[in-house]
Amino acid sequence: MLLQLAIVLTAIIIGARLGGIGLGVLGGMGLAVLTFGFGLEPTSPPIDVMLMIVAVIAAASCMQAAGGLDLMVKMAEKLLRKNPQKITLLSPFVTYFFTFIAGTGHVAYSVLPVISEVATETKIRPERPLGISVIASQQAITASPISAATVALLSMLGDRGFDITLLDILIITIPCTLIGVLAGALYSLKVGKELADDPEYNRRLAAGEFNSTKQDVTYIKNKRSATLSIIIFIAATIGIIVFGSIESLRPVFIADGIPTPLNMPYIIEILMLSAAALILITTKTDGLKAAQGSVFMAGMQAVVAIFGIAWMGDTFIEGNMTELKGYIESTVTQMPWLFGLALFFMSILLFSQAATIRALLPLGIALGISPHMLIALFPAVNGYFFIPNYPTIVAAINFDRTGTTHIGKFILNHSFMIPGLIATGTSVLLGLLLVHLFW
Repeated sequence: MLLQLAIVLTAIIIGARLGGIGLGVLGGMGLAVLTFGFGLEPTSPPIDVMLMIVAVIAAASCMQAAGGLDLMVKMAEKLLRKNPQKITLLSPFVTYFFTFIAGTGHVAYSVLPVISEVATETKIRPERPLGISVIASQQAITASPISAATVALLSMLGDRGFDITLLDILIITIPCTLIGVLAGALYSLKVGKELADDPEYNRRLAAGEFNSTKQDVTYIKNKRSATLSIIIFIAATIGIIVFGSIESLRPVFIADGIPTPLNMPYIIEILMLSAAALILITTKTDGLKAAQGSVFMAGMQAVVAIFGIAWMGDTFIEGNMTELKGYIESTVTQMPWLFGLALFFMSILLFSQAATIRALLPLGIALGISPHMLIALFPAVNGYFFIPNYPTIVAAINFDRTGTTHIGKFILNHSFMIPGLIATGTSVLLGLLLVHLFW
């Protein structure tokens, strides 16, 4: 078992270093070694989760192609420029909202240059709003009803027979992550020296390295189409929340003589594909343009990652379930919060909340951890800020022309570490408190 675990971890580490689809294809190679080398029987690949993510990404990509994301950035810019002195408190909730609506943290790329620009103009250290804004975009993944991670959690809990609805997840994750982000933002208000006193900023000014050219937000070609795409996408998201929360509204079909409501994976896929189609038709957007956008490319990378890594992880855990339960069942049963640490450290390796859930949740369920406890621990999968090489982190560093957002000499002492630990820790602790009080 330990040798198999070493192979799994090696595949994850090498795949993460390769980037892009590297994580997924290395997962496939690790699965090949487990199957042909050790004789483990492969579990079923995570088809439902993958198809749900594809449907959501299709709709979000169409909204991006129609100009919906650019319009949201325009509105965010107006809000931030009207309240520049409050940018450290406002900007993380802007990126949180963007991710909550779109279901992917990669939409933060669009608003990060605006945050940096407004902070610099106001003489506020850009590290303060940028650091917590990136963390907020990650936290919102575990609160978004259409994110790959939430979809995976809902699907897997449903498959194991738990009476858990989408609303059960959201009533815990939304308030907990919002308060976690607020805690991180309050800390960020006093991070570092004031911009005028920052040695790196002053060095760039003295050396003439500081580029004073303002960042321009993308021009909205057709505001009507952009607005319509946002409305359609949000309507589909609301539909998912409603159907996911009220089972009696779902269509009922007879399966083996038993009335069975339509399951949530099908509903998510149907509504999101329909939303994508409506956006393309009503806004006359080119479908090829949607497939060339940043949201589509990032989403497809996530699908491949989940395909390979989750399949490999499922196979390893299922093949060694007896041994794993024997080693850790008593400890985790007495202290289930330890499973949250496992989620956190696995997310550091996988760089994906959804892949982390798909890889470890079966173990948590097998160990007898209650579904509400698993939901409370859900935000712990937001640990991939720990090593500062995730794309949104790299982007934020590059967008800060003052040089205050940085990676420290010791790598881990970077601008996102403390805000990330505060936000994630607060979210998980509040979730555990809610479960203790009400479940």
